[in-house]
Amino acid sequence: MIIELNTSSDTPIYVQLRNQIVLGIGRGELKEGEGLPTVRQLAQDAGVNKAYGVLKAEGFIEIDRRHGAKVCTRQDYGAEYKEKVEAELELLITETSLKGMKKEEFLKKCEEIYNRQQLAFE
Repeated sequence: MIIELNTSSDTPIYVQLRNQIVLGIGRGELKEGEGLPTVRQLAQDAGVNKAYGVLKAEGFIEIDRRHGAKVCTRQDYGAEYKEKVEAELELLITETSLKGMKKEEFLKKCEEIYNRQQLAFE
């Protein structure tokens, strides 16, 4: 998987890195136990330490000083994560509604993406 970071984006580098790794896991491009670039390898990009810290705290990766960062196994969600999803969906739905996207179109797009992601886990 190639990680692409946009230094001119309004999105911080660490958020871009975090999102790319999560999408890579979801798409099956990153497999359980697969090694990731070390923080030192990515240190030239601002915020990489923070991205790995966020990914570790969220349970997507584990970090071992001797073996580096690796993708973790798929995990169950809890009440805290459910609240996070609801808050993010509320914001996304509000944004799409304000931009004029219809409910049916939004739900269709959600289903397409969800189904595509699920194929990676089969």
